[in-house]
Amino acid sequence: MTSMAPRMSPARTSPDLSFLLDHTSHVLRTQMAAALAGIGLTARMHCVLVHALEEERTQVQLAEIGDMDKTTMVVTVDALEKAGLAERRPSSTDRRARIIAVTEEGARVAARSQEIVDGVHEAALGTLPADEREVFLRAMNTLVTGHLATPSESPQPVRRARERAK
Repeated sequence: MTSMAPRMSPARTSPDLSFLLDHTSHVLRTQMAAALAGIGLTARMHCVLVHALEEERTQVQLAEIGDMDKTTMVVTVDALEKAGLAERRPSSTDRRARIIAVTEEGARVAARSQEIVDGVHEAALGTLPADEREVFLRAMNTLVTGHLATPSESPQPVRRARERAK
């Protein structure tokens, strides 16, 4: 016979790091989406514009930087082209490849969107005292470039959370 007594959950010895990172990441993404929507951009559009301005990059390279699949990247670039912010052009180094070139208007919008992104980041980090902010950013960079730089191989692939439509 199975006991109906409540089960004791294991005592936590430290904060739930996965929850903390997931929650803060989700909230930051929603704040970013709301702020960028004010100028008609998404975070993906911002990412493509900013990284395409840095150097000549193909659509595939930009998709990798922005962690986008091919379909999402095509939709994003289509939206940028429709808005007159970017265009597909032949690569100057590989005639088989197409690069994403940012228009003059796209460069102006990218500068504004970067100010918005910086403001969202500053608002989040501004809740921490300056000395803690520096330590936090160093610690996050250490994790991102060290132990948490690359996902682990898993027999059951872990999917990234999708943004939910509201």
